[in-house]
Amino acid sequence: MNIYLASDHAGFELKAELVSYLLEKGHQAIDCGAGQYDEGDDYTDWIPKAVREVLVDEGSLGIILGGSGEGEAIAANRFKGIRATVYYGGNKDILKLSREHNDANVLSLGARFISSTEAKEAVDSWLAASFTHEERHERRNTALDYLN
Repeated sequence: MNIYLASDHAGFELKAELVSYLLEKGHQAIDCGAGQYDEGDDYTDWIPKAVREVLVDEGSLGIILGGSGEGEAIAANRFKGIRATVYYGGNKDILKLSREHNDANVLSLGARFISSTEAKEAVDSWLAASFTHEERHERRNTALDYLN
């Protein structure tokens, strides 16, 4: 499976760790930027690159990172067909539910709120879950796509 990753300066180091981690686990981890640390960059420069790849590569997923992960998820969710969820610590059941109920195809991580270990555990939990295809969830996701 292809997993597209992107971050601004706030998630730059954690993104590099996650790319290596995913490659070691046998995933195709594609780094969509930033390619170098730039304290002045904006997540709006990088997040759309990963999101557009997820949209055109059927069955792929995205992992985006920023300070809180919130702005990054907001940017990602501007794209029809993207369902980004945010995680910055706490109960990991929410990661499973985001995939099972919402068919989340992008995970946004708050790099300033979780450790490298927590981020890897979150990614593993999120990737291990899959959409249930229950009628009520299908119906809701379809309705969301028409809101754009």
